[in-house]
Amino acid sequence: MRPRPRSVAPLTGIVATILTLFPNPTSAQPYLDLSGELSVVVVADPYSDTRTGPELVEGPVLLLEGGLPERLEGMGCDLARVVTVQMPPELEREYGEWNRASLTNRTLGRAIYESDKGEHFFIGLLSGSKSLVGMLAGLQHLGPDRQPLKDSRGLDILGLPRLGDSRPLKVGLLWISERGDFNTPNTSMQGDMGGMNVAVAAGLSNTMLRQQAGLDPAISTKHIVMAGVQNTNPYEELEIDNSFIERVSVGELKDLSGALRNQMERLSRFTDVLYVHVDLNILTPEEMPELPASPSEKLSSEELSKALEVAFSFPKATAIGIAGLPNGASQSSIQAAYRLIEGAIGGVRNR
Repeated sequence: MRPRPRSVAPLTGIVATILTLFPNPTSAQPYLDLSGELSVVVVADPYSDTRTGPELVEGPVLLLEGGLPERLEGMGCDLARVVTVQMPPELEREYGEWNRASLTNRTLGRAIYESDKGEHFFIGLLSGSKSLVGMLAGLQHLGPDRQPLKDSRGLDILGLPRLGDSRPLKVGLLWISERGDFNTPNTSMQGDMGGMNVAVAAGLSNTMLRQQAGLDPAISTKHIVMAGVQNTNPYEELEIDNSFIERVSVGELKDLSGALRNQMERLSRFTDVLYVHVDLNILTPEEMPELPASPSEKLSSEELSKALEVAFSFPKATAIGIAGLPNGASQSSIQAAYRLIEGAIGGVRNR
């Protein structure tokens, strides 16, 4: 007669006890410091790329000074660093709006890539889509071994990415906005740099400005998902279709259908880090009354916050950018923006 198998329950209990006392270090939650708090870096970029308005806008400063640090601390976050982008003195005399915008993007990226991958969660308080290239550049070069090479004078060498284990990271982009910002100089109706920044990040135009900002190589269009995009011109729409960019509708964001989760899973398979860029023009006029009215379908901050919680439940989602808070924004508009940040933090906590 065969011997009866012994029960494995006692062994399971012992293993569980050992794992509790000595957790596997490889399963540690990214961004957590020694005290168990979520380590956060906030970067505010008030520089615009406009040719017709002021170079500095109020939105990022309003978000920073409206109580965000206290709100983050109340959510159990450790505010490791707060950086406000400033043009370095040696570049202050540079002229040309687009040129200055790319130089401030380089400064923005440096504030991010000074950290290591998995060390901090990043929150960008951004003037608008201009800052997209800077955020992507910073994430692409996360970690000391990926920072740009320097010449004999200690200046960054442009357009020369690192190789081997120090190669630039593949960055995925979830772009949430009513606008596509996928124009090139050939398709733009207005010639506005603000309508070209996603195309610039994808390497379709203005190569010198992208490389000067530190994003090199460009990101692949297969690694871009556009959510909520409705306001495009016919030529821009053709460029998006020809680039095989995936789309998520406003309705799919609202009802938390599988579309968003499927796209985040796809991006997670093919990229190293993910950046989520939110333009506040996607929120309802009731919450963003200072922004120009448009016929596009909108979301409430609560609806979008829930979608962001889903997006940031994916471990490779490393940074969120909140862009486009207008000058003179009301306290209610600021609070709506804060809800989006809370959704992102909630997603990270739920991993």
